[in-house]
Amino acid sequence: MTAYAYFMQTCRQEHKNKHPDENVVFLEFSKKCASEWKMMSDKDKKRFQSMADRDKLRFDDEMQHYQPPAGGRVGKRKQTKDPNAPKRSLSAFFWFCSDLRGPIKEQHPEYTLGDIAKELGRRWGEVDELTKANYAAMAEKDKARYERDMSAYKKRQVGNPDDDDDEDDDEDDDE
Repeated sequence: MTAYAYFMQTCRQEHKNKHPDENVVFLEFSKKCASEWKMMSDKDKKRFQSMADRDKLRFDDEMQHYQPPAGGRVGKRKQTKDPNAPKRSLSAFFWFCSDLRGPIKEQHPEYTLGDIAKELGRRWGEVDELTKANYAAMAEKDKARYERDMSAYKKRQVGNPDDDDDEDDDEDDDE
């Protein structure tokens, strides 16, 4: 930790001892501590600097003897998506976007990807309910296709027990 971090830690502990039941607003507290730190003389800061130096020595010593865990990185491994799995169904808005993206690009070749997305969103908000209903019907049809394909995919997976990721999670979907 840095000398300033030790100073903040000490300030926090002193404040907690003086006012044990008070809830501290961190922004105000840190501003107050920062102004105290700025006004503090180098002589007063030396105490916190020595604490930081001792911590640095401890850290360096620990790192010299550190052995990373066997097997590389530890933590949650991102599930890889099966390339044979059926593609997710598109929403009504995505069907609308697929129809209008090309014409918008032709009308406005200078638009960036973000500009096109904003324009599509604006147009979707202005479109009448009948058009939205047509795209919603397309989305429902695509959803039925996805469910049909997914059930067939899962049936194929039953015969392949070494493949764990037969469930399709929403966290890594590309729509």
